Amino acid sequence: MLIDGKKIAEQKYADLKKRVSRLSFEPLFCDILVGNNPASRQYVEMKAKAAERIGVTFLRAEFPEEIPEDVLIAQIQKINGTPRLAGLIVQLPLPERFNRVAVLDALDVPLDVDCLTSTNTAAFYSGTLTLTPPTPAAVLEVLDSVLVEKDLSKKIVVIGKGELVGRPVAHLLRQRGYNVHVIDRSTSEPETVAREAGILIAAAGRPGLVTASWVKPGGIVIDAGSAEQDGSIVGDVDAESVTPIAAFLSPTPGGVGPVTVVKLLENVVKVAEAQNF
Repeated sequence: MLIDGKKIAEQKYADLKKRVSRLSFEPLFCDILVGNNPASRQYVEMKAKAAERIGVTFLRAEFPEEIPEDVLIAQIQKINGTPRLAGLIVQLPLPERFNRVAVLDALDVPLDVDCLTSTNTAAFYSGTLTLTPPTPAAVLEVLDSVLVEKDLSKKIVVIGKGELVGRPVAHLLRQRGYNVHVIDRSTSEPETVAREAGILIAAAGRPGLVTASWVKPGGIVIDAGSAEQDGSIVGDVDAESVTPIAAFLSPTPGGVGPVTVVKLLENVVKVAEAQNF
């Protein structure tokens, strides 16, 4: 059975709109786009529509790929001071020549709704961050939608330990008390390890990596991978071969992605509520 991420997200928009309507001001959310990556531009448009839907004004700050890094950082620091701003993100991936950490750390920490500044990353792993990174939060939201009850005996395997998805997802699951095994490039016989998982979460960014032979019959498979291939966004899971085997599959696109957007906006609303007085 395919898990419909759009349906999960849909259930949350009404609540967010209601929370925004209670604010004493109209919050702003800004997405910084550097360069002209088609997939990134598509994501920006998706966030714009979602923000406007709940009553949050969306701002696009677009810069050419040729912009010097120090100028970009200065521009971000300037945007930090925008009145009524309740969220500021840098659309990833950045063009390769930029120092991602330096650019992200130019964000004002309280406005960092993607939770990617060095300060917020450290706070997340120490358990002191009040927000939750949107994509890992979305993965857990999708998982919760099909778990009848919390079964800590289920073995969870996360494929990939990247800073954006794999590592934080594993951290959140361990906080819940799950037995989590992470597959990375050093894992011997990854296919065998994956097949032992009652819950398999793919976050490697390698299109079509997970095929039927990686999946335990009756298991739950969540595709949190995302990559561009032939002009389309694709995931890590070969949905055609996995669907007949898994009890549930959250596919890419249409699974974790829509829920990530609503979780991002949930962070924006939380920041706005903290500013409200």
